[in-house]
Amino acid sequence: MKNRLKYLMIMFGSILLMLPLTLEAQTKEDFKREHFIAEGDTLDYRVLYPEDFSESEKYPVVLVLHGAGERGNDNEAQLVHGSELFLKPENREKFPAIVIFPQAPKEDYWAKVEVKRDSMPYQFDFKNREAPTRSLGLVMKMMDSVVAQDFVNKDKVYVGGLSMGGMGTYEIIYKKPEMFAAAFAICGGANPEIAADYPNAFNIWIFHGEKDDVVPPALSKTMAREINHHGGNAKLSLYPDDNHNSWDSAFSEPYLLEWLFKNSKK
Repeated sequence: MKNRLKYLMIMFGSILLMLPLTLEAQTKEDFKREHFIAEGDTLDYRVLYPEDFSESEKYPVVLVLHGAGERGNDNEAQLVHGSELFLKPENREKFPAIVIFPQAPKEDYWAKVEVKRDSMPYQFDFKNREAPTRSLGLVMKMMDSVVAQDFVNKDKVYVGGLSMGGMGTYEIIYKKPEMFAAAFAICGGANPEIAADYPNAFNIWIFHGEKDDVVPPALSKTMAREINHHGGNAKLSLYPDDNHNSWDSAFSEPYLLEWLFKNSKK
């Protein structure tokens, strides 16, 4: 009897330990697996639709660009950072939106940049004025297709990203200035000259860890300064104790989504 009771307790404990993982996996599956095809090329992405989605309504769209560590072809890894924020029941209720997480392949990058990795932090030579990378080009075409849908609120389209995705965020705003109402960029960077071509009064929230030894925080500080110099509204949040993983702090900002969704092109 004692052995049976012990066995049942062990089994029950194992079920409890597995439950959070199961719930997390089920929840992330709310992001539907999709593929965008253009001119014979394919972009994998995941998309979260609002609960009770109706094509007769109009919804905001949020594009989220992942970091270099989440590149691949599993259409899964891009959800590692940031997806939980959009899956929280209270956020889905308060901010119903179409949320898109595309995935870049291992050999590609969101931003046009040459990276020197022989010392820390890395050195970046941004080529944002050149043609986009294959992956960012596909994202731009996909977003054109998405925004053309009748159920999209074209005045409330947003973009954000972390690390490599933060770099892609700066570049896609430069290349598609008419598309986005606001943005957030986490531990990224860009050629500061492109800020001159940003829309007037453009709203962007920039985040960086002061101890980042991968992407220098000076890149974010420079972008914030240049965006503001050219008539934009760049809000800069620096985390004194954060290294490169400042996305943890950024996605924990209690007013991030409230700030994002209050912005509109009208």
